This record gives sequence, structure tokens and C-alpha cells, in this order.
Amino acid sequence: MENIIKKFLDETTLWVPRVIGVIVIILCFFVLSKILKSVITKGCRRFKLDIHLTSLITRTSSTTMIIFGFVTILGTLGINVSALVAGLGLTGFALGFALKDIISNILSGVLILLYRPFKIGNTIKVAGYEGIVVSIDLRYTELISEGNKMLIPNSKLFTEPITVLHPEDSLTKNSK
Repeated sequence: MENIIKKFLDETTLWVPRVIGVIVIILCFFVLSKILKSVITKGCRRFKLDIHLTSLITRTSSTTMIIFGFVTILGTLGINVSALVAGLGLTGFALGFALKDIISNILSGVLILLYRPFKIGNTIKVAGYEGIVVSIDLRYTELISEGNKMLIPNSKLFTEPITVLHPEDSLTKNSK
């Protein structure tokens, strides 16, 4: 019985500092995530970035912080994280390959929202489609033409030539 109690006390003294370290790491990464989210949101407002783009950047940064925190916690508990990190890299590669079209549309959407080759209200012509831009999302751009709603994938808008028809008309309409 004494051996069991002694072993329990030895194990407890070994694990208590680790558990306290894990709690501190969780709190630190939670606070860092909130601070990072706030800083990114303020920076995106200052640069007048689109709300969809701001949301994507904040979610990506929060998720990245959570993953770093999780890996740090596992390392603190004594788990060898090198294999886990390698596995995450391979998983990321496989997911990227499997979701390449979706990722292509999202990255094209980000670049369209950053470079703004056209704006909402412009009439554009791309890949045989012509219409008035109603909304620009991360995955697709919505056009309306003759009462028809068209959703054009952003990867097509980014790779195909775009003609902005009468951009000065849109400017004069927006300035009034």
C-alpha cells in the first residue's frame, strides 16, 4: 500500500507542473489570439479592406494560433511533436491538392478584393458573360444581366481577360 501511495505522489509531483504549464499556455494563446484578431481587424479597417477578406484573415490567424497552441501543449506534456508536425504538413498538402479548385477561387477572390479591377455597379464582360456586378464574394462574383443572375467563379475572373464597360459612367453615377 505504501508503494502505491509513494508512486502516486511521485507521479503527481511529475504531472502537476506540466498541467499548470498547459493551463498557462492555453491562457496565453487565447489572449494572443484575441489580441491578434483585434489588431488585424483594426488594420483591415485602416486599409479599407473588404469585410469578407477581413473575416478570412482573422479566422485564418485564429485557427493558426490555436494549432500552434495545441502543438505547444503536446510538447509541454512530453509528447514528441515532430511526427505530428510532419503529419500536419502532409495532411495540408493532401487537402490542398484535393481542394485546389475551391482554394483557387478563394485566393482569386482575395486578390480581386485587394486589387479591385472592377467595383460593384460596374458592367463587366468576361468569358462570354456580360452583366452588372452586384456582389463580390470570396468564391464567386455575382452579375445580373437581363434579369438573370450569374455566379462567375473568381478563378475564371482572375485568369480570363475582363472588360470593364463604361467605367466612367459608373464613376459619375457613384459621385452624384
